[in-house]
Amino acid sequence: MTLEQVQAPSKEELEALNERLAAATPQEILQWVVDVHGEQLILACSFGGISGMALLDMAVKIKPDIAIFYLDTDFLFPETYNLRDQAATRYNVQPLAFRSRLTPEQQATQYGDKLWERDPDACCAVRKVEPNKRALEGRTAWIAGLRRDQASTRRNVEPVAWDAKFGLYKVSPLAYWDEKQVWKYIFANDVPYNPLHDEGYPSIGCMYCTRAAGQGEDMRAGRWNGQNKVECGLHK
Repeated sequence: MTLEQVQAPSKEELEALNERLAAATPQEILQWVVDVHGEQLILACSFGGISGMALLDMAVKIKPDIAIFYLDTDFLFPETYNLRDQAATRYNVQPLAFRSRLTPEQQATQYGDKLWERDPDACCAVRKVEPNKRALEGRTAWIAGLRRDQASTRRNVEPVAWDAKFGLYKVSPLAYWDEKQVWKYIFANDVPYNPLHDEGYPSIGCMYCTRAAGQGEDMRAGRWNGQNKVECGLHK
């Protein structure tokens, strides 16, 4: 599929496609999207969550030269940058970094200090949503690590969706997997993962907006602590 050919599918087309892929493994879904979208495909990997690392491991076994990107908000944990470098060596890939057009200092000048505390939606829009839009330019599909068990906002995630916000297909090969299945894959395939997971961080974002989750809390409870916010704006 070329950029000129990509267009929003009908509801019926999406339903039929997801029905066909309902029993497919994540690897089979990845093979399908590689076959259909080829060089216009890109994989999102934050080097924070285990889903992205599992997908990276699966994807390079299918398409070793697959394009990979991450959003460098300038506020990532040192462990996240270290995992990026480890993965680049392990898989012989060069993840593409997309940053905000504003440095942290410029953001503070324009919006005031600690925008993430006062208006986290605005901070995410500047440091994540806009760079993500640039990352997807010229693409017809992107691969994301969304799963139904991650949060109440993701309960209806399907393997294939039309991303109206960015104007291309969004493929979530792990949509039907749960946390235990992903960890099983990680350990079985010796996939590197962010060590913060071992310190009680099930979901890892920016340093200022991520804390460890308590026993029994939602997997994304540690994100944007004290704010009425569970998504950064990329997936809603």
